[in-house]
Amino acid sequence: MSEFKNLLLHRDGFVATIQLNRPQVLNALNMELMDELVTLFEKLDKDDSVRCFVLTGNDKAFAAGADIKEMASATAVDMLNRDQFAKWDRIRKVKKPIVAAVSGFALGGGCELMMHCDMVIASESARIGQPEINIGVMPGAGGTQRMTRAVGKVLAMELVLTGRFLNAEEALQAGLINKVVPVEFFLEEAQKLAKEISNRPPVAVRLAKEAILKSFDTTIEMGLEYERKNFYMLFATEDMKEGMAAFIEKRKAEWKGK
Repeated sequence: MSEFKNLLLHRDGFVATIQLNRPQVLNALNMELMDELVTLFEKLDKDDSVRCFVLTGNDKAFAAGADIKEMASATAVDMLNRDQFAKWDRIRKVKKPIVAAVSGFALGGGCELMMHCDMVIASESARIGQPEINIGVMPGAGGTQRMTRAVGKVLAMELVLTGRFLNAEEALQAGLINKVVPVEFFLEEAQKLAKEISNRPPVAVRLAKEAILKSFDTTIEMGLEYERKNFYMLFATEDMKEGMAAFIEKRKAEWKGK
């Protein structure tokens, strides 16, 4: 898409692959890139021809962090007025599933962006962490919260307070990623997973994603109530009727997203 300076877009069937494209700085996340990313996500989230996203970088880096040059001379008031994390909140509200395809560095803001995604396929070269402590700050785009929920308190403390990187196998064992594959296959494997999801009924996928994310924000009682309401709501869809009829008739369902 020519209107985006820092992103590349590839579409294959119902899957849209968005590639961060600042290779000269290991895909550092500056304000311009984040503006473009939010704009593209929100545009495609409303596009019925897209059912699942893949977000990736390149072999060397998913994203090596925020663009430090943009922040080095900022004051606390500058950062407050800039409100740069409002864009991240908008990414969190993307309704369609996002699969991250990660190779090389996913550090700082890059790790936080990865954790904003719903699933993660990583290459064997992935190096994942929150090293902000080494430049005198701490994570600010959700790193302390999402990392702790993903891997538990003691490992999150170690990673955030020391800045240590996890390798791909450690990240897998910690529950931070779904799968580790050779470098040459990481994007293909992520697109394969996205394609599989895109072949499921879109409204059910959306409401299931919402219910899973709700589990992080509420009590088990409120979460169960939310889940049940979404479950009941799906009985108003054409896809529910089609899916159950196809099951009974032993044929493949044809999803309309309605």
